[in-house]
Amino acid sequence: MAKNVFLEVCCASVEDAMEAQHGGAQRVELNSSMFFGGLTPSPGSIMQAKKRLDIPVIVMIRPRGGGFCYTEVEYDIMRQDTRSALQYGADGIIFGILQPDGTIDVRRSRTIVEMARQAGKEIVFHRAFDVTPDPFEALEQLIEMGVHRLLTSGQEASVPEGIPLIKKLIEKAGDRMEIMPGGGIKPSNLALVIEQTGAKTIHIAAFKTKIDPSCQHRPRVTFGGCLYPPENQYDLIDRDAIRTVSEICSST
Repeated sequence: MAKNVFLEVCCASVEDAMEAQHGGAQRVELNSSMFFGGLTPSPGSIMQAKKRLDIPVIVMIRPRGGGFCYTEVEYDIMRQDTRSALQYGADGIIFGILQPDGTIDVRRSRTIVEMARQAGKEIVFHRAFDVTPDPFEALEQLIEMGVHRLLTSGQEASVPEGIPLIKKLIEKAGDRMEIMPGGGIKPSNLALVIEQTGAKTIHIAAFKTKIDPSCQHRPRVTFGGCLYPPENQYDLIDRDAIRTVSEICSST
């Protein structure tokens, strides 16, 4: 297995990011609303993450859940959120914009890329790639745009299932763009993923449930929509699980 594989951790809050750093993460992806797959974090979250962390912070630019084809209003929000993230110190941005047919929206994506490039920051395209109809055409479009890194599960539900395509993408991209496997990676399958894909960077999330006792007196009251999740629980990055992954990444 490769030595010193770079570890990025997907985080839903500044507290998550701090736990990830304590566990050995070398970079974090900062989001909000992981229920929707990760949305844009608040400016306050970006500022506090940069204040409290010593590792790079990549900021998610995604205005809503439910696909990646955005209205003009949503696209304007993405551009403004990109400006704000860069202004507040983000080390890079991660985004994805598709056409109604699932192909990459090259025109809009190029604008976001140029904003980050002019600021000298990293540019990452997220797993919107995993629903594109032709992964190799999409790969070449992203490389031509100047995207630095691609987050992908190999167009499958999880990385272990997507290993064959991830391996091909890494070979095809060469040194033109970094391919970062992410989605369903666990300590139990990490060594296999690294060995069979040849990836030099991996992206994981590992949460544990925390209890917030403030709602204990009225458990029948809910604040969400139809799903009614428990109001006294929330997820927090599990630093011990991250530490386990970090140790695997740094081993031979």
